[in-house]
Amino acid sequence: MVELFHHFLLPFLFLTGLVAGTVDAIAGGGGLISLPVLLGVGIPPHLALGTNKLQSSFGTLMAAHSYYRQGLIDKTKVMFGLIFTFIGAIIGAITIQVLHGEVLKKIIPILLLLILIYTLFSPRFGQIDRTPKISEKSFFVIFGLLLGFYDGFLGPGTGSFWVFAFMFFIGFNLVKATAYTKVFNLNTNLTALACFAIGHNIDYRIGLCMAAGQLIGGRLGAHFAVRKGAALIRPIFISVVVVTMTTLFYKSY
Repeated sequence: MVELFHHFLLPFLFLTGLVAGTVDAIAGGGGLISLPVLLGVGIPPHLALGTNKLQSSFGTLMAAHSYYRQGLIDKTKVMFGLIFTFIGAIIGAITIQVLHGEVLKKIIPILLLLILIYTLFSPRFGQIDRTPKISEKSFFVIFGLLLGFYDGFLGPGTGSFWVFAFMFFIGFNLVKATAYTKVFNLNTNLTALACFAIGHNIDYRIGLCMAAGQLIGGRLGAHFAVRKGAALIRPIFISVVVVTMTTLFYKSY
């Protein structure tokens, strides 16, 4: 039985990457699928985290590229924001090594709950573009540093925070907010991936197998999201927020 499981392990991980990549491209949260599977098949935590970053980076790259080809991403806006997201991620990755993250772990699920409540009680939120509340440059400086720091420091729910911030402060519709989120997720993923690679905490055989599934899933998810719009993204986005919030509440309280 064990031998049979190992025989089908790589095809199973390929399918996991495909499903996780599809969900992640639509509304984020692919790591909620892929990371538990990696841990579940017996990969040590530090190696699972690094391998997960490798495979998910491929799906995020494909999703970001697909959204860009659809004309949903402005390169000039993205480049400015990427600088501050990178700085925030580096500071976060350094800080987590010298400070305890328990306080942040308790605050994050409460913030996700507030996002969930606002989204549920604003049914038209994200369906159309709205007037920005702050300038785009100010937004990218503030949230690039804040969310870049959070992703480098802790991570869970970063995509949900980006999507909500783009809709609430910049007035993007849900599809456009999701498209931009993929770019910034990719930036922090690659930053973290470099750190794991330096520490030799990546299983490249498993990671690249799952990455093949992620490439397909990332393209499929972005395709469905653009075609179906908010009608598809909204329920999946809400589901991802609920699962992330519940998981963090369970682990923190």
